[in-house]
Amino acid sequence: MSNELITNANNVSLVNFTDMRISSREDEEFEEFDDEDDDEDEEDEDEEQAPVMLAFVEKPKHEWSLLRQLFPSKAGGTPAWLNPINLPSGKSCLCDICGEPLRFMLQAYAPLFEKESTFHRTLFVFMCTSMACLRRDQHEQWKRHPEKGSRSIKVFRCQLPRHNQFYSSEAPKNNGSDKPLGKAAPLCSWCGTWKGDKVCSNCKRARYCSRMHQATHWSSTHKTQCRTIDLTLQASNSGPTNYSEDIPKAVSNATWPEYEIINEDESEFDSDVSNIKSYGRALRNDNEDEGDTKSWAYFTQRIARAPEQVLRYSRHETSKPLWPMLSGRPSNADIPKCSSCGSDRAFEFQILPQLLHYFAVENDTNSLDWATIAVYTCEASCDGSLAYEEEFCWVQLTSQST
Repeated sequence: MSNELITNANNVSLVNFTDMRISSREDEEFEEFDDEDDDEDEEDEDEEQAPVMLAFVEKPKHEWSLLRQLFPSKAGGTPAWLNPINLPSGKSCLCDICGEPLRFMLQAYAPLFEKESTFHRTLFVFMCTSMACLRRDQHEQWKRHPEKGSRSIKVFRCQLPRHNQFYSSEAPKNNGSDKPLGKAAPLCSWCGTWKGDKVCSNCKRARYCSRMHQATHWSSTHKTQCRTIDLTLQASNSGPTNYSEDIPKAVSNATWPEYEIINEDESEFDSDVSNIKSYGRALRNDNEDEGDTKSWAYFTQRIARAPEQVLRYSRHETSKPLWPMLSGRPSNADIPKCSSCGSDRAFEFQILPQLLHYFAVENDTNSLDWATIAVYTCEASCDGSLAYEEEFCWVQLTSQST
């Protein structure tokens, strides 16, 4: 894992995505990219690219800070579903390679104000925890038709107009008093992530998204818990619907540690990274692939401005990912069009490997690791037939070899 990019925290004042209400940024100034061939891009590696918003993580200040009615950006824990009823279901919840339920990684609240239907807009990222599946995922995306490939990382886009059945049209007070409108779908008692459409036949309280999570929960805690619930119901002569104690959700080892995502403009950080440039020159002497070496050196140079960043956001027509390596980058043809409306997909944000440090992922050959995960979304941010439209991501691993 690329832990060498992680250093002590920067003493900076950070702003929450919700406060910034990130839009298409038409009011901000962006420098234009030189969109010529790769060779010219390499020669211009030291030139400044368009500014982006950098995302960082910190522990939430309050227990209620990450509730769905506050439209949070967050990493780890369980998702704060924007549409709490019509959740992704079926195979959408599973790794296409191993068939296990995907784990919630992060969500980014990114409303767009040019359309009424995107007043609220959140992107959700899930992934399989198997590195073997991630390697397979990387090769699947290289196929001629990547939208048909098997994926271990999935991205969903959900959006709502200002006036909707789930939330007040007024801005949240952010003082712990905000409440959603109506109820949410019951979630899995083990992962707390996906809809719990399977019910424990004994206690009638625990719900599960899959037989796999039901079996895991039973063998770990619910076998004893379920019997306790049954005895309590018998003693009170009441049915399961009157039992008031909730089944605990999101058992700790079924989720990653939970953080609030906060952000700051990259231009606010110090750009003096001469030590990283020296490191890049040293790499160039040891690596025959000079293109990848130069790309990695520039990548580390940009990241060194704020080493604890976990996400880079820039939804603009000239934006593109900050690629760690030249090899394994997608061409325009590799990015599938929106499966709902047929529009092109455009780069929106990328996830950095520093996030694994905060998730306490062990650094060994079998653990999750990536160089970057670039997320592409429908340029039109269309109103599809599903509450959660699946988008596309491109994986670049530290090693692009087969």
